[in-house]
Amino acid sequence: MTEDIKLSRLETVLEAPTYPARREDLAAEYAGTTVLYADGEEDLGALIERTTQASFEDAEDCFLAIQNALPIEAVGEPGQSEGDA
Repeated sequence: MTEDIKLSRLETVLEAPTYPARREDLAAEYAGTTVLYADGEEDLGALIERTTQASFEDAEDCFLAIQNALPIEAVGEPGQSEGDA
């Protein structure tokens, strides 16, 4: 699969595979898919490989594991906070 997806659409994209799924299988399936961050981009297969789980029960499980592996640049400017003026 080769495409570009925004980080905000990642959870929807992860609903396509059949679960439970092994990390290695999902990483291979999504190799070549680029996740577009707020500041940069990364291969989704590499991002899945960086997670610590060996397998995922469902799309939400995979999405949460990926969120824990995201670099800080993925979601905005370092040190940026919401609500503080």
